[in-house]
Amino acid sequence: MTCIIVEDELPAQNLLKNYLSKIPEMQLLATFQSAMDANNYFKSNTVDLVFLDVNLPDISGLDFIKTVKNAPAIIMTTAYPEYAVSSFELDTIVDYLVKPFGFDRFLKAVNKAEDRLIKKDVVNQTVEDSIFLNVDKTLHKIILNDILFLESDRNYITIVTQTQKLSFIDSLKNWNQKLPDLEFVQIHKSYIINAKYVTKISGNEVYINTHRLPIGRTYKANLLKKLRII
Repeated sequence: MTCIIVEDELPAQNLLKNYLSKIPEMQLLATFQSAMDANNYFKSNTVDLVFLDVNLPDISGLDFIKTVKNAPAIIMTTAYPEYAVSSFELDTIVDYLVKPFGFDRFLKAVNKAEDRLIKKDVVNQTVEDSIFLNVDKTLHKIILNDILFLESDRNYITIVTQTQKLSFIDSLKNWNQKLPDLEFVQIHKSYIINAKYVTKISGNEVYINTHRLPIGRTYKANLLKKLRII
């Protein structure tokens, strides 16, 4: 998980950094002493988790997080336990750490944040695992996982699945942004493939079930990396 710290007291900052260094899956991107500095960061960056002090010099952490659009998961930190009740009224807050807190309590809060993010990813995957394509005035349901590859020919895209083949006006660039990074990879200026269906690679060609597709020179290294060959 990526995270930032918004904490005006340096000893508290250092404690959080020390605890985070003990958890390999946590990546600290930035540390701020004021909510306004963090606000500027949010204008052009996103994170999974924020460690947010309640008492900040310019605006309280609770008031600040209400201003953040699509706020990430929040773990509040403060020396004042009386704020806990009001803080849990905000859906984005997953836990509340009362200073001083030990590593075991910190780890419990991080695990709660991770559980929430996993559940959120599962919900998003459930919603986005299929799409409907309007082709020749007919809506066709496509399961993304069933796509073998996409082929571009001028202004047309052809989607090939296990059971169907649909062509329509669109661009490969547009579909590169739509498809999940986990499975799909562009192998040529005209092809995006579903890596899980690769059966073999021979020279500069890849086999997707019974289909044989070219691999562009500039795309091969990325394909091999996706397949964990290099």
